[in-house]
Amino acid sequence: MLKIALILHAVIATSLMGIGVIAVLAVDMHAGWREIALAALAGFVLAIPASWLVAGQIHKLRGGNT
Repeated sequence: MLKIALILHAVIATSLMGIGVIAVLAVDMHAGWREIALAALAGFVLAIPASWLVAGQIHKLRGGNT
């Protein structure tokens, strides 16, 4: 399940980081690099439990073995 979670993390993190950066830029068009970096970091961190949950669901649907 860890392998699936790591693959999913790459996709989910990219999506959440992009959403966060776009949200920061939409709210404040003159946002500095710190706000943008924090939004990207938040997306990366939030993707960890999200990818683990999705990997768990995939693992469960595949039968739960290996």
